[in-house]
Amino acid sequence: MNIQEDCMSQAMPLHAYKMGIDTHQEPLVYMRTDCAICRAEGYTANTRLQIKAGSRTLIATLNTVAKEILPPGSIGFSDSAWEFLALTQGQAVTVHHVPQVHSLSALRKKIYGHVLDAAEITSIIRDISRHLYSDIEIAGFISACAGGRLNSAETTALTRAMAQIGNQLHWPEHERVFDKHCIGGLPGNRTTPIVVSIASAAGLIIPKTSSRAITSPAGTADTMEVLTNVDLSLDRLRKVITRTGACLAAGGKVGLSPTDDLLIRIERALDLDSEGQLVASVLSKKMAAGSTHILIDMPVGPTAKLRSQKQAEVLAELFRVVAKALGLTVRCVMTDGTQTIGNGIGPAEEARDVLSVLRNESTAPADLEARALYLAGQLLSMATGADEAQALQQAREILHSGQAWIQFRAICEAQGGLREVPIASHHIELRSEYAGKLRSMDNRRLAHLAKIAGAPSSPEAGLRLRVKVGDSIEAQQPLATLYAETPGELAYAREYFHENRDLFEVSPVTSPIPATEQQP
Repeated sequence: MNIQEDCMSQAMPLHAYKMGIDTHQEPLVYMRTDCAICRAEGYTANTRLQIKAGSRTLIATLNTVAKEILPPGSIGFSDSAWEFLALTQGQAVTVHHVPQVHSLSALRKKIYGHVLDAAEITSIIRDISRHLYSDIEIAGFISACAGGRLNSAETTALTRAMAQIGNQLHWPEHERVFDKHCIGGLPGNRTTPIVVSIASAAGLIIPKTSSRAITSPAGTADTMEVLTNVDLSLDRLRKVITRTGACLAAGGKVGLSPTDDLLIRIERALDLDSEGQLVASVLSKKMAAGSTHILIDMPVGPTAKLRSQKQAEVLAELFRVVAKALGLTVRCVMTDGTQTIGNGIGPAEEARDVLSVLRNESTAPADLEARALYLAGQLLSMATGADEAQALQQAREILHSGQAWIQFRAICEAQGGLREVPIASHHIELRSEYAGKLRSMDNRRLAHLAKIAGAPSSPEAGLRLRVKVGDSIEAQQPLATLYAETPGELAYAREYFHENRDLFEVSPVTSPIPATEQQP
């Protein structure tokens, strides 16, 4: 941009106008088609612009609108852009051409399949964190890194760069700080709240922050948000951990590895969760939280995220190599991913399962309890050096004595109080066509069914399974209850089930009987 053009922008400030449009984290601005600055500078729809408001600067994408949409001399802002610039209605702002983003050359290099060095990766992550990348450019970076295109050195550099941008927690009074993470891909596998409660009741320090769902119908943060406040400030987070020894919070507001949240938003849209990005996402947040010892749960099954033992071993080795380079200790454990764990799928239904296990209810899903105890035992074994059988017994005693339930309530109270689990407005029974035996269930399509019903955006939406693999099934027996907040979502999800009945594979022993649903 030449000096004359810059002076024109400086001489003609525009006045901020809040459009009230939620574009999530993508910053958008809106200018009239007859705007003098648009015409003088040649700005058109989708142009990237630099907006300056006081001491704050933002790169945003332009949308042009009809002149009756905005007052003359105004520039409209999406909600996220408005909040980032901390604007007030009518505030004067200036508009400029975007300065050259040098890291885009490194992005293009990666797109063409070349290996990036640490400085190049750091420059990309830094510029993404400064909102200098458009969503298309972020998608390009994510896609270029998918499919095993990040080697271990690049993954290490990516993890370090993501951890160093944003807030960081330090626990100098504790030599070892613990954490646990599941790589996902298995609906209902909501062990983290139970494991954190058991391990912290045993005296371990666990600053557990979790992401919201990327490709699943619920993440730990989504499930915990049903029960308590998870959007904690950094200061509040420290106080919760100091008071209880643990937390169960969302990572977004705390600002630990904030670039990861920007990447996750695009990964969710692309339905991608590549190995290198996964490792960097997990370990960067653990590093930023000050954790030193991390347990990684890796479910393996034909319809889980990890399809085979070989694929799991490759990912586990990447975790170990990157962790060692960063001075972290990880233990990867491979668990059964052949079917859903627990009975609930979706934030509220998974929250019910978590509470039932912690309360030692007779109706608690046995598989969720067993999985949580196993993982808690692994974490205690890492901490104490005890053999796995002794550590498992210690975990079992803490859960069955009620100590874990007391600890969970203490964590929730410190985060803002324990809430009741909401109930969906609409539900329907999904029934088997055949009598027989349930041979398998498709984790991916079950998760998709819950998402179609509205999860996790509608916390009450999802599924409650009524059967497990190996169960004998009667004709017309309910396989699951489907929950939704609106009749439209319920009908849409029911139609998906009709078209994908084989997501429950029942080995029939009688002639088929037409399936029905019963609306309460």
